[in-house]
Amino acid sequence: MMIETSNFEGVKHPNVTSIPAEALLPRFSDPAIVRTPDDLASSITGLEVVDFENIAEKIAPGKTIFFVGIGGISMCGLAEFAHHEGVSCFGSDPHPNARTTYLKTLGIPVIHHHTAESIDCTNPDLVVFSKAVFDDNPERLRAAELGIPCVERSIFLGAINRLFDRVINISGTNGKSTCTAMCALIMMESGIDPTVHLGAELIEFKTTVRLSETKQRDLLLSEACEFKRGFFHYRGTATVVLNLVHDHIDCYKTHEDLIDAFARFVAIQPVGSVLILPTYDQDINKMLDLVEAVRPGHLDKLEIIWFGEKNETNRYGDKPDYYYTDLHYNNRGEPCCDVYKGDTIYTDITLTVPGEFNIQNAMGAIVAADLAGGTPEAAKAALRSFSGAEGRFTRAGYYNGAEVIVDYAHHPSAVRVTIEAARHLPAKRLWICFQPLTHSRVRGFFDDFVDSMLDVRPIMMSEIYDDREKDTTISSKDICDRINELGGQAEYYPTNEMLEKHLRRIVEPGDVLLIMGVDLRNVGDSLTGRTDHMKPIV
Repeated sequence: MMIETSNFEGVKHPNVTSIPAEALLPRFSDPAIVRTPDDLASSITGLEVVDFENIAEKIAPGKTIFFVGIGGISMCGLAEFAHHEGVSCFGSDPHPNARTTYLKTLGIPVIHHHTAESIDCTNPDLVVFSKAVFDDNPERLRAAELGIPCVERSIFLGAINRLFDRVINISGTNGKSTCTAMCALIMMESGIDPTVHLGAELIEFKTTVRLSETKQRDLLLSEACEFKRGFFHYRGTATVVLNLVHDHIDCYKTHEDLIDAFARFVAIQPVGSVLILPTYDQDINKMLDLVEAVRPGHLDKLEIIWFGEKNETNRYGDKPDYYYTDLHYNNRGEPCCDVYKGDTIYTDITLTVPGEFNIQNAMGAIVAADLAGGTPEAAKAALRSFSGAEGRFTRAGYYNGAEVIVDYAHHPSAVRVTIEAARHLPAKRLWICFQPLTHSRVRGFFDDFVDSMLDVRPIMMSEIYDDREKDTTISSKDICDRINELGGQAEYYPTNEMLEKHLRRIVEPGDVLLIMGVDLRNVGDSLTGRTDHMKPIV
């Protein structure tokens, strides 16, 4: 489905203008907002038409939904949302965790094995499963035998999208959870009452979702994940794209494949909706060329807002509509800057979470929140107090007088900027550990991983974490060997336990320990004694 973009390079779209300063977030109930017809969306994405209305009808009192893999980071929040809507919810997950425990406190029964009898006992109107649940799952098979509809998680979230009058979807390879959390907190500080769906836990929510107390189906703020093109099911009255870094190499073999997918995602958004784009990612221009290729004239029917740094320009040579300037770091290593809307000062911000990449995330959040009625004062206060979504540069506590920071970084670009951010922190010595996620990612980005850690002395790595791929013919040791061949200093540990044992010997008071990786982050909890991710560290 790839489109050749060479014929569209440099194309101007004179009718594409920034949204006026006084405009607000559009509503689906506004006649000016026109949803993309299902057949047109299907021709753009290559997906079959989904009966979202039928799925949405099952998110109502008197209905029953069974969630397979309910303990997943997104699935648990979707179950909580359905429960809040009056649905009788049940679920299964073979791996008990804090999220399944929390769901049980809400009155949602969870069993910790997969069995066909669960479907017989609950007789659900709908079964929702995650991509981690395979076709031979007994609950899925039994539901199919009984004629009970089964939908994948992203389709269910797409149905939820269609329940709301205003929807902001935040997309991009990196930063989605952070930006969404920032935006939510700005809205809340402004007195706005959104429903929020996150792909991470947030202390302020005590879970992965926030449920509106006053306007149940008015405003939804949600992550839109690109994995396996799941975001093709989402429609918003505003869409944020944070960046187009190549990732998920198992479903996007080339960077061009990923850019193409984002272009199609934009192309299926409603006429009259808002598109919020960064000036710092030059691949955005390629994406816009592809949007024009797959749906000619559609860009002219969107309101486009640009955000970035003052000296950057968009594809038309104009500076961003919202921009930051005077970026500097205080004596705690925290990034600070002034934010402008047009040529008028909007606010100044100081972040607890480090790095320019988080300033960029904050800019996307500010624009989206401003459209929804957020205030400059709320942006300043909310961003100052924001301590990060769980696993996003999370300060997990202390071990032997050293601060321990855990981060989800699993892409070379994220590894690079997270290391750079940590270097701004005051420390006697900075220790850095990393565990790659999936063998295909290591295989596809091998040289980038090497380059991102080549100047870390030492970089300590444990074996690749992978719970879904069968080809394990590459190892973290291969990265370490290559780094050492190039004159770097890398240490390989076959298990997380072996790496933890080493850390306990070397970390001293005044040090900072940065732990990056999906499963390796648990070492941070082991070192600090942290047992509840929803309690602030004091």
